[in-house]
Amino acid sequence: MSYYNEMFEGTRVRDPYARLNEWVETMPADFRQMKQAEAEALFRRIGITFAVYGEGGDPDRLIPFDMMPRVFEQAEWRKLERGIKQRARALNAFLRDVYGRAEIVRAGRIPARLVYQNEAYEKAVVGVVPPRGVYSHIIGIDLVRTGKDEFYVLEDNCRTPSGVSYMLENREIMMRMFPQLFRNNRIEPVDQYPELLRRTLESVAPQKCTDRPTCVILTPGHFNSAYYEHSFLANLMGVELVEGQDLFVDGEFVYMRTTQGPKRVDVIYRRIDDPYLDPLCFRPDSMLGIPGLMDIYRSGGVSICSAPGAGVADDKAIYTFVPEMVRFYLGEQPILNNVQTWTLWKDDDYKHVMANLGDLVVKEVHGSGGYGMLVGPKSTKDEIEAFRKKIEADPSNYIAQPTLALSTCPTFVEEGIAPRHVDLRPYCLCGDRIELVPGGLTRVALREGSLVVNSSQGGGVKDTWVLSE
Repeated sequence: MSYYNEMFEGTRVRDPYARLNEWVETMPADFRQMKQAEAEALFRRIGITFAVYGEGGDPDRLIPFDMMPRVFEQAEWRKLERGIKQRARALNAFLRDVYGRAEIVRAGRIPARLVYQNEAYEKAVVGVVPPRGVYSHIIGIDLVRTGKDEFYVLEDNCRTPSGVSYMLENREIMMRMFPQLFRNNRIEPVDQYPELLRRTLESVAPQKCTDRPTCVILTPGHFNSAYYEHSFLANLMGVELVEGQDLFVDGEFVYMRTTQGPKRVDVIYRRIDDPYLDPLCFRPDSMLGIPGLMDIYRSGGVSICSAPGAGVADDKAIYTFVPEMVRFYLGEQPILNNVQTWTLWKDDDYKHVMANLGDLVVKEVHGSGGYGMLVGPKSTKDEIEAFRKKIEADPSNYIAQPTLALSTCPTFVEEGIAPRHVDLRPYCLCGDRIELVPGGLTRVALREGSLVVNSSQGGGVKDTWVLSE
């Protein structure tokens, strides 16, 4: 399988990487090693870690950081930006529809069972229309590249997509270590993201809010794998980071306990899953949520971002229908295409996948983080056969996709520079407008030959540059 190299066309360095190539070629090996050690020390000092559970030992790990940036030309980014915004509009239109009249189901464009039997579909919010009709306020769109002009959406993340703190810290550390590099290149900034996020949250405050909205970030606590990100964003946005025990319901509103007494909360950016939001509505054993929260939400006393039930839009089975959503709701052709996907509840698809397991990537419909998946070409016969039995037990729990020829970017390795496979997660903010900062989180598969970029599976991160015109 041949892979598109984002830096080279044949033996020629592509224009976006020309200055970076000069930078790399003039960098002594000992200087590079010193800077890599400096970057790791900065990450450790700042506390940028992620958690891996169930493997014993210290679960907090330093995320691997690669100093070689990934670069996009302005024209490339403009196409991605249009496609991401289009997809975000379609996903929110779908959510408004399936919690309302469900016209797309009535029209036979999406099977009813995929919506109403989906574990992420929340009956508790049927008929509830959040402010501005926005259900998913922060959408992470995972993109892969297979050619010069070939980009595909690998999956949508409509609930609480993580990783934006790495995007911001990657840039901060690169600017601190290599200021001359930024003086010599015209690079679009990303540091406005926290301000845009706060503005987005304030724009969807409930109608009962009569003053400047009070926003908070609701975290499960410091044992959560993304707790660093929760505290990082709260600090940059200038809002309070709270746990469920810090909030309470009184009358028609939600309040926060403070040293000056209760303070009304208007917008909750929640980083906990639906089942734990309110023990009176969802899981009664939840210690993370706020009793009575859903009553206040349904009556318009507080906004929850993203809205409960938004997860039905990013289910991997629903993913296959997003291009149809674009056509149905927007009357447009999709700018960004999906990866070809086989849904195993269909007999023909099931037969094809089971006959070609060794050549495909198979994923659990509700899986994430690189877990619960089979990468056929990289798996042993025993692993393939074990996974086959899982599929046979519950075919509807899986989808399959071809093994994509993910593009590669130059990456610092022990012996110098080598190509490694990458993906991209831009973050789209949806409120009174749809916005995204130029760039996103580039994840890189640091193991040679690996196509799995998740940090939990040995992947790392890069700074992502969008060049100004």
